[in-house]
Amino acid sequence: MYTFEGQTLGLAPWIQDEIDLDSDISVGARGLLARRVQEWLTLRGYSVAIDGNYGPITAELVGRFQEDMFLPANGRVNQKTFDHLVEPLRETLRQRLTISTSLNSAVLDYARAHLAQHPREIGGQNRGPWVRTYMKGNDGTSWAWCAGFVTFVLQQATESLQVDMPIKGSFSCDSLAAQAKAAGLFVSEAEARHREIPPGSLFLVRRTSTDWTHVGIVEETHELFFDTIEGNTNDEGSREGYEVCSQSRGYTNKDFILLSR
Repeated sequence: MYTFEGQTLGLAPWIQDEIDLDSDISVGARGLLARRVQEWLTLRGYSVAIDGNYGPITAELVGRFQEDMFLPANGRVNQKTFDHLVEPLRETLRQRLTISTSLNSAVLDYARAHLAQHPREIGGQNRGPWVRTYMKGNDGTSWAWCAGFVTFVLQQATESLQVDMPIKGSFSCDSLAAQAKAAGLFVSEAEARHREIPPGSLFLVRRTSTDWTHVGIVEETHELFFDTIEGNTNDEGSREGYEVCSQSRGYTNKDFILLSR
């Protein structure tokens, strides 16, 4: 559902929508399919207005992309051209693990695979194919996606290892915290200072004792700070950023979710 080997037919429907075409796309096409082509052209460095209108300029840029990929440069997007356009996303969806890997290691492997493709918003705040992938087909201003990213990676890791999710997952940081508490996997900031937080665990940015505003994955821990991989942030560590990136964060106002007791 969240990964594939060879064929993509077993992927979740909203993921298949992002990587498979129902039909070829050419000049005159309008709507989300045309928008997807424009999003990926821009993500791949062939910037075009993302307006859902497949006009001559979009076709021209598709032709340039096709030339660069050694494909027939006809300005028409078939599945082969689309596969090349969306290859960064396809790469993050490939099943890459064996069941002998620990869950923490699996989470890090998948998180690093996403980081390597530099997922980011395109076409507006919380918009674009990466956001829709993490958020079950949803995007737009109200769809902050840090928890969706973490949940997606955790789903990929557990699916690959054929194990149950340690928590259900959510688009909400507060819900993730509640799930972790119910499962006995929540570690407060005070507790974290006296115990080891394994890489692959989740961190939560705490605003109050009942409100968390951001979540990500712990990549490595140090005495005074820890390294992360996190979504919907940026180089300044914003909770409403635009990309998946790595950060270094201090322990103040941070709680943690373990993946096992």
